[in-house]
Amino acid sequence: MPTLRLDLAYDGSGFRGYAIQEGQITVQGELESALETVLGSEVETAVAGRTDAGVHAHGQVVSLTVDQPVEPDRLARSLNGILGPEIAVMKVSEVDNGFHARFSARWRRYRYSMATGPAPDPVTRGFEWHVGPRIDEAAMRAAASAFVGEHDFGAFCRSVEGTSNVRLVEEAVWEPAGDRLHFWIRANAFCHQMVRSLVGLCFDVGRGFTPVESVVDIVDSRDRGRVATVAPAHGLILWEVGY
Repeated sequence: MPTLRLDLAYDGSGFRGYAIQEGQITVQGELESALETVLGSEVETAVAGRTDAGVHAHGQVVSLTVDQPVEPDRLARSLNGILGPEIAVMKVSEVDNGFHARFSARWRRYRYSMATGPAPDPVTRGFEWHVGPRIDEAAMRAAASAFVGEHDFGAFCRSVEGTSNVRLVEEAVWEPAGDRLHFWIRANAFCHQMVRSLVGLCFDVGRGFTPVESVVDIVDSRDRGRVATVAPAHGLILWEVGY
């Protein structure tokens, strides 16, 4: 049974997240429905990262097994004819049978975008959080540096009983881009709302609500109540997954 890898991009604005939910429009629900239409049988997919409602993807990865060989380019064209324009299958490839989109992944990388201009840009407002110009970029960069390394990120996650919030963050930087700031973060994995909560803390530091000197203590506290702000979902993009 061949194993396929699908590289996806999607605009998450109209979806209730990636994962299937009863009575909701989700990326997984639309994708699996299209796959069943094209392949003629039910399929079960695995995904690298289950993005929340409103979160976008530039480099999401899905894997599945099929009953018989398929022509990858033809499958991609057929799926895009059904899914577009909100979901795009950028590439279909046949991979080793041991490949699993989630468990084979070594790291995930996200980008969060803030707009610092005087007014929101109507063209890009669905993919960035407009915060205005009064923000201390240097303080935000200093705050982000405290996230790098292996930590228990319980202060930034919706905890699930019986699971660990320990994650290894390899990159956490704010990068200026004209009148925008991009937050790049790469880690072995992320817990629920982690990136948006990290961005929210940086925002509170940048506007002077939280002293930058307290960030390390907040990380070490593992206290969810210490993080007041969760950044809105629409500024977040799952950028790429490493294998």
